[in-house]
This record gives sequence, C-alpha cells and structure tokens, in this order.
Amino acid sequence: MTERRREIVRMEIARAAVRLFTEHGVSGTTGDDIAHALGISTRTLWRYFPTKESCVRPLLTTGLDLVAASLRSCPPDSSLLEHLEREGLFGGGTPVMEESVADLIRMTRDEPALMAVWLEVHHAAESVFADIIADRTGAPVDGLTVRVQAAALNAALRLASEEYALRQGGGDPTHGGMASLMRTALTTAARGLPAFERGDRSPR
Repeated sequence: MTERRREIVRMEIARAAVRLFTEHGVSGTTGDDIAHALGISTRTLWRYFPTKESCVRPLLTTGLDLVAASLRSCPPDSSLLEHLEREGLFGGGTPVMEESVADLIRMTRDEPALMAVWLEVHHAAESVFADIIADRTGAPVDGLTVRVQAAALNAALRLASEEYALRQGGGDPTHGGMASLMRTALTTAARGLPAFERGDRSPR
C-alpha cells in the first residue's frame, strides 16, 4: 500500500472515530465499532492505531501541518506573522477548521484520553516549530530562546483552536472564525510578556 493510500485510510478511520465518539461517547465506542463502520477488520484497525482514542490523531495534526508548511516557506527577510497573512491563514475571517475537528477538540475537555492525544500532537509540533525557528535564526535548536519561541507559537495555535471550538459549539456568531482567532493569538504571543515589564504590576 502506498503512503498516500495509508494516509487516506488513516483519515477515514479518524473521521469514523469522531463520528462514533460524538454519537455514543468514547466509553460507548469500541475499536470493533470503528472498524465495523468502515467495513474493515478490527485487526486492520489496530495496525494503524494502538488505541481507539489515538484513531483521531490525523484530524488533530492537519492544521498544525498546514502552519508548519507555511512557516517553512517563509522568505528569510519576511516576518513569520506577515508571511502567514500573505499565505491566507488569517484571510477574511474564514474558518480553517472543519466541524468534526471542532467537535473533537470540545470532547477533549471531558475525555482525558482524547486530551492526552491532543497534547501529544502539540508536543510533537513544538519540536517541528523549534527546527523551523532554529533554521531561520541560526540559533541552536535546543537553546532556551528557540524552545521558548516554539512553545509560545505552539501554545498560541492550541489556544486559538480550543477557543474556536468552544465558541463554535456555543453558537457564537461574533468570533470572526478560526483565522481571526489565530491572528489574535499569534499577535499576542509575539508581544512577549508585558506583565513582567517595568511599570506593570507583577503577577502574584
């Protein structure tokens, strides 16, 4: 089986898992249920994913992979935020998260196993972002500055995704979409930590 075909199957499994988790809950869904919904054997399912919760991973990595690809293509003389703007990731307030992903992120609040997958995905993404920043700056990838910058970028993307999912689930029509929230989160992260600057009150 080609790698492209494997990725298609993985995504089909992920979508089926989210659909069943949404309808029946994680505890009410088995690996057999997911496999049956796709017309494959449970043994085949476990060749792709070690647990039923990990089946959703491909849906959670899609947006991060998109951002990483865009950052890699950023010219050396451009700021990362300006480049993301030009690439259309902040364009027009158009949501860049499909409904099934928003459903999944909302479920992580009440399902510890799904939250573990969500955090693992972002932990892996942080290393990717660190590599990109190190390549741009010439700083060591394991240096504290690069690691903090990668962590800030990663946290901004995670929180924007969670905020979008929560507002979408609450039927809030005023939030401007995922693109707008990404712009706000990344711009805030880029400002640093003003609460620790001179003249501001330090947090207690």
